[in-house]
Amino acid sequence: MNFEAVIGLEIHVAMRTKSKMFSSSPDGFSHEPNTEVTPFDMAFPGTMPVVNKQAVINAIRVANALHMEIDHTIVFDRKNYFYSDLPKGFQITQQFHPIGKNGYVVISTPSGEKKIRIERIHMEEDTCKQLHFMDYTLLDYNRAGVPLVEIVSLPDIRNGTEAMKYAEAIRNIVVYSGTSDGKMEEGSLRCDTNVSIRPYGQEEYGTKVEIKNINSFKNIETAIDYEIERQSRLLLSGEKVIQETRRFDEATQKTVMMRLKSDAVDYKYFCEPNITPIKLSDEFVDDAIKSCPELYDAKMKRYLSAGLSVSDAEIILSDIKSASYFEKGLPLVKNGKDLANFLIVEINAYLNKNSLTIEELPLKSETLAKIVMMQETEGFTHKQCADILAKVLSEPTLSPEEAKDALHIVAQSSDNGAIMAFVNEVLKNNPQSIVDFKAGKDRALGFLVGQVMKLSHGKVNPSEVSKLLLEELKK
Repeated sequence: MNFEAVIGLEIHVAMRTKSKMFSSSPDGFSHEPNTEVTPFDMAFPGTMPVVNKQAVINAIRVANALHMEIDHTIVFDRKNYFYSDLPKGFQITQQFHPIGKNGYVVISTPSGEKKIRIERIHMEEDTCKQLHFMDYTLLDYNRAGVPLVEIVSLPDIRNGTEAMKYAEAIRNIVVYSGTSDGKMEEGSLRCDTNVSIRPYGQEEYGTKVEIKNINSFKNIETAIDYEIERQSRLLLSGEKVIQETRRFDEATQKTVMMRLKSDAVDYKYFCEPNITPIKLSDEFVDDAIKSCPELYDAKMKRYLSAGLSVSDAEIILSDIKSASYFEKGLPLVKNGKDLANFLIVEINAYLNKNSLTIEELPLKSETLAKIVMMQETEGFTHKQCADILAKVLSEPTLSPEEAKDALHIVAQSSDNGAIMAFVNEVLKNNPQSIVDFKAGKDRALGFLVGQVMKLSHGKVNPSEVSKLLLEELKK
């Protein structure tokens, strides 16, 4: 029997703001434990929440990027449960009035583009961080109250690859909108998946299994595909799929049971009494959308029109800091492809070799653009410009022109008269190559081009050499 997987994702995104969702504590839970906490974060009596304006702007921008209906009235609710990571005994969230609903995102799959519907996006506060040891647990309240948006998809996803592509699309939106750094390995983007299977053609859903603790996009794909296979084996052997919560074990590349999951917990939601409903003006919502930085898809479209391939654009856009570096040099060159080539190959090789980030690169984007222009307008080859670049990187005080002079690099000539002199001499000295070319041996042309380049010490344009040699050989 063949089965169809039904998959939904819940993605929590830690928003990048100066302070927490409802307090003035700095939003920086990577610092020393319990050093960025206010009385409100610890639920001291008499403390009151104040809504973070930037968090609301961020949520509006993400909702708009996801083609959602945006609610102009903000209402918060209390989600009541008692656990050590929640000092108040409840979490402030948006259960009944999410800021965005009924959206979608389009992903690319091996079968073509696919629309994944999104049910809702809502704002809430994060819990504190727990550090578990053998016989005790430590609590770090720096994370308590960090502003989150939770993005809940509808069960339109059918395999691990689609889930990974969907999560990557969400990451691209939250990173390029300035909402979050989107780093899964640091917990800025956390993904829970719900997986069930059913026979093809069946409308009713199968038993849902939740998978937690997935910390990379690749692991999303691996965990889901393993879970689909595991559930299929159970059903084919006559066993039942048990409703449970599982985690992904990186060492074994399998999902492992954490706990059984009964019916939904009653969190006894009710409206947050300490935050009155907030009416957003049309101007506020419009300004939040208009002031949003250029998004990933818009940049991709613009890069393709500048001459980049899809793969080159994806490499640059995979890191927002690299994209920012590329942006600064793009208006200064004739062809964006040339600039991308240097960034992807030479610059990335230098960064990897020296264990540097693009922000630590001792070379301004404008300087790299000057080197690219030497190739585009002054007759220098890519190899010559790469040598100039290497010289400037090793001696950052040098300008590209000074590096060129120090290396005694001379631009290649495209003067047909000068090139013909070298061509005629090479043809005169290599009569057998002429015979070979006439006999259909195409490699003879490459050999002759090499001889001209050698004779001219690389000072002539190889494409012009090839063109003139071909004309002469056909006579």
